[in-house]
This record gives sequence, structure tokens and C-alpha cells, in this order.
Amino acid sequence: RAFENELGVQDPVGFWDPAGFTADGNKENFARRRQTELKHGRIAQLAAMGYITPEITGKLPGYLSPSAGLKFADVPNGLAAISKVPAAGWGQILAYMAFCEVSQDQSPGTAAAKGDFGFKVLTASEPAALKRRLNSELANGRLAMMAIMGMFFQDGLTGSPWGDWALYTDSPLRAFENELGVQEP
Repeated sequence: RAFENELGVQDPVGFWDPAGFTADGNKENFARRRQTELKHGRIAQLAAMGYITPEITGKLPGYLSPSAGLKFADVPNGLAAISKVPAAGWGQILAYMAFCEVSQDQSPGTAAAKGDFGFKVLTASEPAALKRRLNSELANGRLAMMAIMGMFFQDGLTGSPWGDWALYTDSPLRAFENELGVQEP
């Protein structure tokens, strides 16, 4: 077990690799997977916040697309927004994602390969504090990946970004709602 002392090995689970991806002990493959985990965790944290924030703070004033007359307020939250954003908007998003991917050398051994892109929020001069912060980033990223997937499924099943389960009429849990003994709470 070559990776039991790496960042991200945390109680209560410890080192967890149920699929056996690290069984061969290849350090380059582990480093690449860790880089991918960090990247996906960061994106998922932004996605989860982006899913929640408009509901809490409201939407930006003004136009998303002035030429189409589309205001930010006209774009629904959740998955329904996908069809409302113009193709040029999705093109801009994809172009920015591509820029982020290719703007720095992320080859093995570079700082970017370890997830360090020069944004120094998670730094600390004390090694123990830095390790705790980096472990927290990994744990929060893992949680965010699960959270955003849950939000997508909930929205997809109910048609509402906040999961109005009254709208999910195909729920297997509804199979017994008309049975004898079922009462309102």
C-alpha cells in the first residue's frame, strides 16, 4: 500500500480505493488521478455554489444576452437553464474552460500538476496547518462532487432545482400512498 500516507487519507475511512486503481503502486498514475480529483472537486464546489446562490441572493440585474433581449432574471435555476442560455454563451463558457486547461503547463512534476495554480488561499507557513487545509480541500471537493450530482438527480426527477417531491409522481414511494392506514403526517 504505497499511498496510505498521502493527503486525503482521513478518518474514519482511511485509505479508500474500492476499485483497486492504486493496486499497482504507480506513482505517476496516482499523481494524475489526484490532480483530476482536485480539479473536479474545485469545479464541483463552484457548481454547487452556483446552483444555490441565485436562490439565496437573487439574480444579477441586466441582460445575459442584450441582442436576444434575455435578462438574467429570465433564466431559470437548475437544469432548466441549459436550454435558455444562448449557444454563444455556451461557447464562451467552453472557451474559458479550454483556456484554463491549456494556459499552464500541467505536466508531471510541475506545480500545476499538484493543483497549485498560483491562487494562494490555502497556504500556511506551518506544515501541519497547510496539511490540514489541503486535506480539507480534498474532503470538501469530494463532498461537493456528491452534492452537485445529488442536486442534478433531484432536479432531473422533480423538474425543480430544489426538489419539490410533490412533482415527482413516478416515485416508487408513491406505490402505497392509497393503501389502508396511510395518513397525512
